[in-house]
Amino acid sequence: MNKSIIYIIACVLLWALIPVVSKLGQNGLDNHQFLFWSSLTSLMFFLGIGLLKKNLQKISDISKIKWFQAVCLGFLGTYLYYVLLYFGYANAPGMEVLIVQYSWPILIVILSLILLKEKLTISKTTSILMGFIGVFLVLTKGNFEQLKFENINILIIVFTGAFVFALFSVLSKKIKMDDMLLLTIYFLTASFASFISMNFYSEFKIPNLNTVIPILINGFLVNGLSYIFWIRALKIGEASFVAPFVFLTPVLSSIFLIIFFNEPFYIAYLIGMSSVILGGLLNLKKKNTVHNNV
Repeated sequence: MNKSIIYIIACVLLWALIPVVSKLGQNGLDNHQFLFWSSLTSLMFFLGIGLLKKNLQKISDISKIKWFQAVCLGFLGTYLYYVLLYFGYANAPGMEVLIVQYSWPILIVILSLILLKEKLTISKTTSILMGFIGVFLVLTKGNFEQLKFENINILIIVFTGAFVFALFSVLSKKIKMDDMLLLTIYFLTASFASFISMNFYSEFKIPNLNTVIPILINGFLVNGLSYIFWIRALKIGEASFVAPFVFLTPVLSSIFLIIFFNEPFYIAYLIGMSSVILGGLLNLKKKNTVHNNV
């Protein structure tokens, strides 16, 4: 199997835990506080890896231009995206926010055509459409009448967040730097930015014992380890090829919510999951065909 597929599947499995750890981790913390402690935990995770690999000293050898690029990307993808997303969840129906949020794989494909000069094929187009349709079915549970999209201004902010993460993903593919050092700078930026916004919009608060474990899981795995897989998947494979597989995330999230919180199962989940999987297989089949021809 292509390495980029292995990385993206591992990443998707971790990202699918976001609703679970968010529900558990924000018990007693608001979104600003949760974002800060999660970012700080992720920073500790990457600093720990750097100490084990004994390459943290190399961070001083990074040029000012690359530092600037990494800080800007870290601000976009590990801070601003979440601030805009959390704002949407706080002010608009969660389902509508989720649907708009998952426009970012589509935006990755569009941006990869413009910025990375990747080619758009029929299989990629079909795969991304099937993925979005599948996500739409899963999130709405097949009941489309409940979608009103009345909070247009707020959903535009959420869409801006989706664009921000798509831009972050595409530009991260272009930056030439050791992955671990790059991610260390990303979460150093996120920790600093979220600390400022927490004190500006909320207040500093120590997590209680009930939220420590979800924060550690979110910081080490859901944000920390997953970003390693995501960056490596992007750098190995084409961004437009990797993007459709992201649609598995909300499908798996629904399954995890059923398992951990006994939420009901809907037939729409099965139909949506099938659409997402078929779209991914179509994309994968095309990729394998290209490799075989080469």
